[in-house]
Amino acid sequence: MFDCTGYASHAADKPLSPIRFERRDPDADDVQIEILFCGVCHSDLHMARNEWSNSVFPVVPGHEIVGRVTRVGANVTKFREGDLAGVGCMVDSCRHCASCKEGLEQYCENGFTGTYNDPDRKTPGLRTYGGYSRAVTVDQSFVLRLPPNLELAAVAPLLCAGITTYSPLRHWNAGPGKKVGVVGLGGLGHMAVKLAHAMGADVTLFTTSSSKVEDGRRLGASAVVISKDQGAMKAVARSFDLIIDAVAADHDINSYLALLKRDGTLVQVGAPEKPLSVHAFSLINPRRNFAGSLIGGIAETQEMLDFCGEHGITSDIEMIRMDQIDDAYERMLRSDVKYRFVIDMATLDAAA
Repeated sequence: MFDCTGYASHAADKPLSPIRFERRDPDADDVQIEILFCGVCHSDLHMARNEWSNSVFPVVPGHEIVGRVTRVGANVTKFREGDLAGVGCMVDSCRHCASCKEGLEQYCENGFTGTYNDPDRKTPGLRTYGGYSRAVTVDQSFVLRLPPNLELAAVAPLLCAGITTYSPLRHWNAGPGKKVGVVGLGGLGHMAVKLAHAMGADVTLFTTSSSKVEDGRRLGASAVVISKDQGAMKAVARSFDLIIDAVAADHDINSYLALLKRDGTLVQVGAPEKPLSVHAFSLINPRRNFAGSLIGGIAETQEMLDFCGEHGITSDIEMIRMDQIDDAYERMLRSDVKYRFVIDMATLDAAA
């Protein structure tokens, strides 16, 4: 074991603060990474404040991790010391269920091991701690290669926001000749617009805010519809092959289902706190599909990173210091970020 420093939530109603804890030394299959940047996901806020009622304190959040390899185990073949590497939302899975065998570790039937707040399969009695920290040790099977041509800090959010939107776009065949809608222009939505555009789809952004029209077009949307405008919504009814709904707040899902063609699909990737009310006839006629999607497997995440490297795609980010994290959470709740916060982990020591 080795001593590690980080920033943690020690209680749901307290600000995050410094922590010292133990990480495992790399075993034969492990990679140890010095964390250089870590993206801030809305899930971090949920866990830090126990809003999903499953947090085990202390919680060290962070699952959009990029950094440099400092140590490798004897069996590691994918990485060498000095390589750039990334870690996303998972650090392990059972590896033997049907989903894991198909490369869909995110749907592990025995539950994947989250990058933080989960029991560590490799070190019984310890829990996983995330990227708001100096270093992390992860099995090489769950470590990702990073495109060398992209800004490293702006790559970090691809490991959650990027793959969360890339996976459904790929699964439902977004591409040339397909009309794709994206609901909401936040951390997830702005990546969905960029990725769908790069795949060759005709992309329309749906937003409640007229202030996001210009940004939507800049990011790759050929059209932007203000969803509060009933006339504008009616004008595009029954015209979309696929809609990615990235909204995490309560909203009328039926108004978006009405925009799908026959056999079109709306995929929910945002996670509203309250259940969404779906009217039966929003689906029955004309045979529409309402689906969900959760991040992506390791192979697909690597495919996404390679795709982003090929097309020059990164997240739009705002860099923050470690000691600004609680303010960042409050700003995130107000949608006051374009479009993802990233922590410069070089500021950790000063914050501690």
